[in-house]
Amino acid sequence: MNVNNKKVIVVGGGAAGMLAAIFAARNKNQVILLEKNEKLGKKLYITGKGRCNLTNACDMDDLFQNVVTNPKFLYGAFYSYSNFDVINFFEEIGLKTKIERGNRVFPESDKSSDVLAVLLKELKQLGVDIRYNCEASEIILKDNSFCGVKIKNNPEMIHGDKVIIATGGLSYPATGSTGDGYRFAKEMGHSVTKLYPSLVPMNVAEVSTVKELQGLSLKNIHIRITSKNKEIYSDFGELLFTHFGVSGPVILSASSYCISYMENKDLVLSIDLKPALSKEQLDTRILRDFDEFSNKQYKNALDQLLPRKLIQVIIALSKIDPEKKVNLITKEERSRLVDLLKGMEFHITRLRDYNEAVITKGGIQVKEINPSTMESKLISGVYFAGEVLDLDALTGGFNLQIAWSTAYSAGSAV
Repeated sequence: MNVNNKKVIVVGGGAAGMLAAIFAARNKNQVILLEKNEKLGKKLYITGKGRCNLTNACDMDDLFQNVVTNPKFLYGAFYSYSNFDVINFFEEIGLKTKIERGNRVFPESDKSSDVLAVLLKELKQLGVDIRYNCEASEIILKDNSFCGVKIKNNPEMIHGDKVIIATGGLSYPATGSTGDGYRFAKEMGHSVTKLYPSLVPMNVAEVSTVKELQGLSLKNIHIRITSKNKEIYSDFGELLFTHFGVSGPVILSASSYCISYMENKDLVLSIDLKPALSKEQLDTRILRDFDEFSNKQYKNALDQLLPRKLIQVIIALSKIDPEKKVNLITKEERSRLVDLLKGMEFHITRLRDYNEAVITKGGIQVKEINPSTMESKLISGVYFAGEVLDLDALTGGFNLQIAWSTAYSAGSAV
């Protein structure tokens, strides 16, 4: 345990900043938490649709498999402060949690405000000096070591022994994520990789089709994304049609793999609407429905097979006469319908921007960071935590786990 009572400045009061401040204070340090907004955790408040998906209660192998960028760097951080450590931490400071589908962990109340409330209570109990509307403008160094932080519109510098930079990325800029940490890092000589919005919805070329399907959510579908017939991503899950394209958990996760292929402009999204059935089984199922509705027109014979909103679109895309009696539909036409249901295609034109991105892909090069402590290898007394680092994961609580684990490493090390 560190008992030197150092003065630690934490820049950024989001998920990583708050947790880093808590553990730095538990380590008997004097902690100042600088937040540019009028309150802490603005992005945490809106995460998980306002419910806050805290982490994921999967095993350690699954945790690493869901990290897209630099999972090996997180080995020490995840084992030092695991997903179950996070759950225990929140339970201990007064937040009851629950585990939902896909091992996603939420507050029992379904309110992200309750997560913020217990974090704020813990910060205050530990005597952390929280300074609101206090924007760091520059990290001051002396002899290649940290010595203080300059504040915007304030001539005085806040002196300190250590600094933890937890300023987030560029996603949801309305919450204050404006990339300050990347600038601080570059000014100190760190490398920052190319930055992209990630975990974002996608635009598709077939605008008229998706507009007809807008608002339709499809559960238990399978998607496959290809570039020049090479598979980039495939997964089962939930998809949502929007007025511009597609969204939903399975699409957001897919976006983090599509980013580097977007310049090719040849990404194809294929949706299997009936992944539990083979083509032969689906054909048998359709035949059964057609036998039952033998005198019905094609346009009235798909009610048991598809959601109502999807029927008209599938009829149009199958190029089968909607007025045709189903007992007159040929095997070739039926085969066309099966192929369509097993592979409904859309052409991805672009990913949405930072205003809709859950996270930023890219960040400070992790090879320049000590993986055990999150301290800069270039500048003494400077630490980084959370989204500002070149680390990102899929949806399901994994990105917050990265924030908690890196924040714990940094907060415990100062």
